[in-house]
Amino acid sequence: MHPFSVIVLIAFAFISLEVSALPYKTLVAPITKDTKTSLYSITLNSREKYVIDINAPLSWRLCQTPASSVSCFAPQCNQARSFLSGMCPPANNIWMKYGQCQCVVTPVNSVAKSCALGKFTYNNFILSWTNGKNPTGKANLNNIYLSCAPLSLFKSFPQGVNGLAALSQAPLAFSSQLTPSNLGMAKKFAICLPSGNKAPGVTFFGNGPYSFNYFLPTQFDAAKVLSYTPLLKKSNSVEYYIGLKGISINGKASKFSPNAFAFDSKGNGGVKLSTLAPYTILRSDIYNTLLNDFSKATKNVPRVKNVSPFGLCVNASAMGWYRVGLLAPTIELDFGNGVKWRIVGANSMKEVGNNVACLAFVDGGKTAKEAAVIGSFQMENNLLQFDLAGSRLGFSSSLYSYRTSCADFNFTSGV
Repeated sequence: MHPFSVIVLIAFAFISLEVSALPYKTLVAPITKDTKTSLYSITLNSREKYVIDINAPLSWRLCQTPASSVSCFAPQCNQARSFLSGMCPPANNIWMKYGQCQCVVTPVNSVAKSCALGKFTYNNFILSWTNGKNPTGKANLNNIYLSCAPLSLFKSFPQGVNGLAALSQAPLAFSSQLTPSNLGMAKKFAICLPSGNKAPGVTFFGNGPYSFNYFLPTQFDAAKVLSYTPLLKKSNSVEYYIGLKGISINGKASKFSPNAFAFDSKGNGGVKLSTLAPYTILRSDIYNTLLNDFSKATKNVPRVKNVSPFGLCVNASAMGWYRVGLLAPTIELDFGNGVKWRIVGANSMKEVGNNVACLAFVDGGKTAKEAAVIGSFQMENNLLQFDLAGSRLGFSSSLYSYRTSCADFNFTSGV
C-alpha cells in the first residue's frame, strides 16, 4: 500500500473514533454575505472564509506555506483530474526529484471566469458539531482534499477570503468529504443564506434538526417544513438541476411554450441552482412572459425608472416595502404533484435605494445555456437541503413565513 494511503486510513480511523463517541453527527458553520459582491462565504477553522460555490467540483485555497502534495498515483488525484477545466492550459503532472510525481489540477473562479494550474493537496479543518440547535463541540477533520491556487484567481472575490468551498455533487467537494457515510453521517447538507451582513446564516453538514430562534425559548425546526423535488442528473455534470414545470403569480399560471424548462437534445436548457448568480437568470422567452405577467399583477403600483440590470422597478413604499414587500405578488415555482416553492416579496423585489424596488429576475438572453438559473437572492432566508444520497432538494420557502430567518441560528456554544 502506498505510504500516503496509509496516512489517510489512519486519519479517517481517528475521525471515526471521534464521531462514534459523540451523540451528534452533524457539523455546523456560519455563512456571511459580502454586500459588495453579493457572494457568500462559509467560515472554517474559526476565521478562514471560503466563497460558497454549490456547482464547483473542487475546493481551493491560497497556500501561504509549502503545501503537502498528493501523489499523481493516488486515486484521489485521478478523481480530481477528471474535472480538469478547458479554460486552463494543459495540466500535466509534475515529476520531481527522486521519482516523485505531484498531482496538478485546475481550480476555477466561475465569477471571474478564470482558471489556474494548482497543486493538489490536503488540509486539516476544524468545524463544530451541533445538535441542530447550537454548537456542541469541536470536530477535527484531517486530510480534506483541495487545490492550491494563486492570488490571481481571487479576482472579483470579497476581500480577505481564503479560497473557495465547493459544495457540488463531485466526490471531492466539501459536501462529500465532510459527510462521510462510513462514519454514520447522513450524506446531505443544508444552506441558509442571510440577507445582510449584520448576522451570519448557517450551513449544516449532515441531518437535521435545523433549528432557528422563534419566540425564545421556543425554537423552530425548519427540517419539519421542507418540501422536496428530485435533483436531476445531467450527463457529465456535478451541478444541481431541478425539474421546474411552470411558474405562477398570485396563483395564476403563466403560459410558457411546451417543455420551456426542459433539457433539449443537446443538453442545454434545464433549471440550475447557483450561489454565484446574485439574481435568478431566465432565458428571454421565459423572462418576457414573467415580466409581462408580474407587470399585470402590479398594474396599480406606481412605476419608476428602471435600474440596471432589472426590467421592472416600482415605488417601494407603494408595495409595502417597509414590511419586506408585504404587498408584492407571490411567485410560485411549480415542480408538479402540488410541490411549490413560494417566493415572497422579500425574495422577488430588490430594494435599490431612493424608495425604489425592482423585480429581482434578469434576462439571460435568447440563447442562454440554461432555461433558468435560480440565484442567491431568491435563496436568502430559505433553508435548502441537498440530499445527496436521496438525490433530492428540500426547500422551506421563506422562513419569514415562520417569523424567523437564516440569521436566527444560535451560534452560542451549548451542551
